[in-house]
Formats: sequence, structure tokens, C-alpha cells
Amino acid sequence: MIAVFDPRQLAHAPEREMHNGGWATYNETPARAETILAAIGPTRPARDLGMAPIAAVHDPAYLDFLAVAHRDWVAAGREGDAVGYTWPVVGRRPLDLRRIDARLGRYSYDAGTPISAGTWTAAYWSAQTALTALDDMAADPHGRAFALCRPPGHHAGRDYMGGYCYLNNAAIVAAEARARGLGPVSVLDVDYHHGNGTQDIFLDDPDVLTVSIHADPSTDYPFFWGHADERGEGAGLGATLNLPLPRGSGWSEYEPALDLAAAAIAAHGTRFLVVSFGADTFVGDPISYFTFARGDFGRLGRRIAALDLPTVIVMEGGYATSELGHNVAAFLVPFADPPAATASRS
Repeated sequence: MIAVFDPRQLAHAPEREMHNGGWATYNETPARAETILAAIGPTRPARDLGMAPIAAVHDPAYLDFLAVAHRDWVAAGREGDAVGYTWPVVGRRPLDLRRIDARLGRYSYDAGTPISAGTWTAAYWSAQTALTALDDMAADPHGRAFALCRPPGHHAGRDYMGGYCYLNNAAIVAAEARARGLGPVSVLDVDYHHGNGTQDIFLDDPDVLTVSIHADPSTDYPFFWGHADERGEGAGLGATLNLPLPRGSGWSEYEPALDLAAAAIAAHGTRFLVVSFGADTFVGDPISYFTFARGDFGRLGRRIAALDLPTVIVMEGGYATSELGHNVAAFLVPFADPPAATASRS
């Protein structure tokens, strides 16, 4: 299995975030990627495949904002990381907003996604890591690749950031795979939190199926999206499947949802799979409440690998840093097996 990482992703290092009403140490640290690297072994470097695949998913004005936001924050006389404090909950529309505070509100939806001096560089190379993984395995009908992306991406929408996410790496790969004629494409999100940005990007798109197994948003972030009645809109009605589970769910509760996800992926006629993988389903995760043990990540990997589809796995969440590398490695092991061997053990 191919694995890709670029060290420029470590440049993103905010100091703090707003969490549960107060300032907290930022959870999505460079150490997350470093502990995964130590556990999975050698990786290939990312290549610069340009802005076009990113711009195919994200709004040009939003990309321009990300590239200059921290510079403009400093130019306004501010210190530290750029964080918004005002959001347009109604009447959200394009406006000529000059002040950095206004633009932070226009292009974000929470106060937990600060922009540091290295954020744009890291987010850009996170997307290039995902694109390189796709590029390196796309010609193989059984190809499998792991993109060690950081910062993560599945909460980022076409023109907004949130949930530690700035560019939606999974959506960028899905759109590029379709553009290369590799579809139909499905995105399977197995992070603890709903991939609201991915859903939003493809909400009215019948060609890309989005399936998410996640914590019930009535109790967990991102709250406003990921409910079971969200099925897509317009031409995309029926191409969105949300499978929320209650806090405390473990493998016995998770596996039936995975069966439903696999059935939907097969019914879509999927020929290319993107997996948004989060290890924050782990029982020891500090901000999540499922109860996966390390062995459950191997079970999850075997079930997904047994679908026998060309697959790019994009790293999303997981914040129990001391265990994160081991949990990611356990998930990835089945993808190194020949497809027939994986299927025989599923």
C-alpha cells in the first residue's frame, strides 16, 4: 500500500482554541502526524499537483482569504492566531468585507479553527498529499493509498473552514477521481464526527455518494448537520446517507451501520472509494465518546478493504496522541493484503 506525507504539514501549529466556553490547548497538534509516521514506517513525499484540483472544490475567494488571513491579522495589529468572533447565521452572502474580523466570520463557522502563520502552507500540502496518493495509485484497479493529511479536512465546505479543517482533502480527491473518469465515486466517512463539509460540497450531486457513520449530532459536534433525515438535495436526493450512533457505541453497535454503508456503496455502483478515516472513535480519545479498542480498528480496516475497490484513505481526526499511531497502523494493515486475502478474513 502506498503512503504519502509531506513535512510542510507540520507548519500549522495554533496555540489554543475556544472549547466549551473557554480557551483550551489546541488538540490538532503536529505531534499527531509525527506519532502516526513513527508507527506506519516509510512514506512517499507529496508532489505539487497545483491549485486546479483544489479550486475545482473550493470557492476562489475563500482560497484567496486562506492564503492571506494570518498576514492580514498581523497587519491589523493583532498577535497570535487569527480567530473569528462574529458569524452571519442568516443572510450569508458575498460582500466586500475589508476587515479581517469580518472575513474570518464570513469564511468560518466556529471559534475552534484558528489560522496560524503556517496554516495555509500546511493546508495546501495536506491537499497535495491527498492528490499525490490518488495520482500514485489511480492506474491500479486494486490500488490502495494512505494520505497522512494534516490539518484534516472533512468539516471544510466549499467556502468555509471549521472543526480544525481548512481544505477538504477527501472531497478534493473524490472530485479529481471523477474528473479522471474513475467514478462512480463514494466517500465513506468513519470519523467520530460527521463530515459536514464533504456532505455540503456534494449535497446536490448525484454522482458522488457520501456516507457517514458518526456520533449523533443531537449530542455531538457539529450539531447542525449529520442527522439521519439529511439525504441530499435536488438532483442529489438519495446520494447522502447519514448513520448516527449514540455516545458509548462500540464495535457491536458500529458493525450494523457499516453493513448499511457497504450496501449503499455497492448500490451506487462505486468504482472508486475515498475513506475519511478518523481514529477518534477510540475509547481513550479526549474529545470523543465511542469505545473502539485497538483491535476494532483492524476489524474496520478489514471490512472496508474487503469491498475490493481502488481506495484512497485520507486521515481526519484522532486526538489520543500516545495511542494514535498504533490505532492508525492497525486500521491500515488489511489494506496491505491482496484483496482476496482480505475478503477471506472479513
